[in-house]
Amino acid sequence: MKTALKYIYSLFLLLPIVSCSSDDSMDKDEEKPTITINYAGGFPQACTQLQKGETYNFKAKVTDNKELASYSLDIHHNFDHHTHDDQGTPCTLGPIKQAIKPLIFMQNYSIEGGKTSYEINVSLAIPNDIDTGDYHCQFSVIDQTGWQSRTSIDIKIIE
Repeated sequence: MKTALKYIYSLFLLLPIVSCSSDDSMDKDEEKPTITINYAGGFPQACTQLQKGETYNFKAKVTDNKELASYSLDIHHNFDHHTHDDQGTPCTLGPIKQAIKPLIFMQNYSIEGGKTSYEINVSLAIPNDIDTGDYHCQFSVIDQTGWQSRTSIDIKIIE
């Protein structure tokens, strides 16, 4: 009986060691996706002025080592002069002001088909009846395992 208990006890001790596989770490995604607007077609670049009533294509390139899942575009006012931790080149800002009718655009999009690279291309008409002034344009990308990257750009909306 003691020998049987020792045998069973030994099996329970070895079970965690035997059940672990060394190839688990090979499939683990530990890299964030990348996002850039710093290429010939990237839009907008820092300090770009957008005209009310015009339509623009917002473009950025995103890549991932495994698989991309989704992206978003967020345009919001910067009338209070806030910043983002990943913000690039700062622009000369207008005076701090109260928002009356700011442009607020936030939209999420899926990336289908197991792609590792993708060009974001969102067409957006700037309404005529919004506040002019300082805005942020923020691109965000998420990969299939949940890693996220984002970048923010200072832009201006003018008459």
